[in-house]
This record gives sequence, structure tokens and C-alpha cells, in this order.
Amino acid sequence: MFMGTDVTCMKETFTLQSVFLEREVIFDCYLPETYTNGQLALLLINDGQDLDRMPFEPIYCDFLQTSGVELMCVGIHCATDRKNEYGVVDVPDYKGRGARAGLYSQFVLEELLPFIRMQYKIQSFREKAFAGFSLGGLCALSIVWKHPMEFSMAGVFSGSLWWRSVAQEMPHFDEQKHLIMQQEIKKGHYYPWLRFFFEVGILDETADRNHNGVIDVIDDTVYLIGELYKKGYPEDRIQYLELPDGKHDVDTWAKAFPVFLQWAWGDPARNKL
Repeated sequence: MFMGTDVTCMKETFTLQSVFLEREVIFDCYLPETYTNGQLALLLINDGQDLDRMPFEPIYCDFLQTSGVELMCVGIHCATDRKNEYGVVDVPDYKGRGARAGLYSQFVLEELLPFIRMQYKIQSFREKAFAGFSLGGLCALSIVWKHPMEFSMAGVFSGSLWWRSVAQEMPHFDEQKHLIMQQEIKKGHYYPWLRFFFEVGILDETADRNHNGVIDVIDDTVYLIGELYKKGYPEDRIQYLELPDGKHDVDTWAKAFPVFLQWAWGDPARNKL
């Protein structure tokens, strides 16, 4: 248990044996000590093992204190087989990575969510969102995109949106055809309630495969956002945060996370919906 100025928050850690993943999954639940059934929002976070390094607890409790929002966060620890469980659902990359992302999605929907609802006697959540870092961000976005009736928001921090179906060294590699998540957006449908948050750092990486002077993580994120615009999403459903000193690390994501929470739930008018 930990406290903000006058808000008491709880953290509980669980281990769940997953039938789909055939392994034990560790996850941490952060929630206010008191909440109203049906008014509690849920945020799932991939790579939840990194939240202690932020540290996440003061970020979370401070947000509850200043916003008055009832929000539960669940940090899902990754597997040793992270590059296979995280990825785009049902679409492995050119090396076959992400082959178990569909099973991970089933774990989240059919095992994790029911467990949380039963454990805390929650009849329903006001809304559900999914966030993640790097490859975990790609995975979170993919699950939200595949299950828009289940989720309303995705948070992507330094997302691995380079995930591709053809090696970039191949002569026929084409960014407009072979970036997997961007293709998923192109062939998907428009769901007006979905919202998207993207964070990138100028120092995230040095790779610049098309030699245009812009690092790939920025190019790939801007490209994907452009596809969301083409799909029909207005600017107020998408937030892009570019940090001049941002790196591909937990310290950077710790700086960005309060911005994400404020954008996602900090608007008093929206919280009255």
C-alpha cells in the first residue's frame, strides 16, 4: 500500500497459470483502495516488470490524486520468450518472431481479464486500454486494433513499428508494403471510439534505413499515424509526443507516462462521460 497526498493506492502481485501460454504469468495490480464498480477504468501494460524501475507507484498515485479518476493499472511481466509472445497478432515477422502473439492475446482476453474481474469483484470496467514499451507497445496496439469492442485506447512508447514481413536488405523491400502494423491499419476498419497515444524520442535509435535524416522509429510512427488519419481518425483521437532528449529506456518512458495518463483520462469533461 502506498499513498499520495490523501489517496491510498494498493499494489498486489499475482501469478496465473496460463493454459494458452503453457507457463506462469506474473502481473502487478495497482488500484485505488476504494473505487466505484462500473466507474473504474482499466489500463493493461506490457513489460510490467519495468514499472518498478520507473518507479511507477508515485506516478500512478499522483495522477489519481490530481485527476480524481478511478483507474486500475495491471503490469504484465514479459516472458523469457518475449520476441515470440509480443508482436502483431496472427502475423509473424520475416524471421517468424511474434508467432505466439495470438496465444498471448487469448491469455489477456480469456484468462487475465476474467481473473481480474473475479479477484476484485468488478462487474464491468468503464473502459479498457492497453499500453506497452518498444515491442510491448507494438503488441498492445495490435491487440487493441484486433479487439476494438474490448478496448478503447492504445498507448505506444518507442513502439517497434518497424516490424516487417520482408528483410530490409532484400531488394524488393518496400516500406509502403512490408511494415506489418501499418498494413494492418490499412486493411482494418474505422471504430470512432478508439484513441491512440504515441511517444518517440529523438535519441531512441540511430537507424535511418531510407537515409532521409529521420530515425526509423519516428518515420515508422508518423507513417502509421498517417494511415490512421486516412482511416478517418481525427486529430483529437491521436496524440504524438516527441521528446528531444528521449532515449529507448525506462527513464524516458517514465517521463512520458504522466503525459499519457493526463491525455488519456485527465480531461474533466471526458471523465463525466
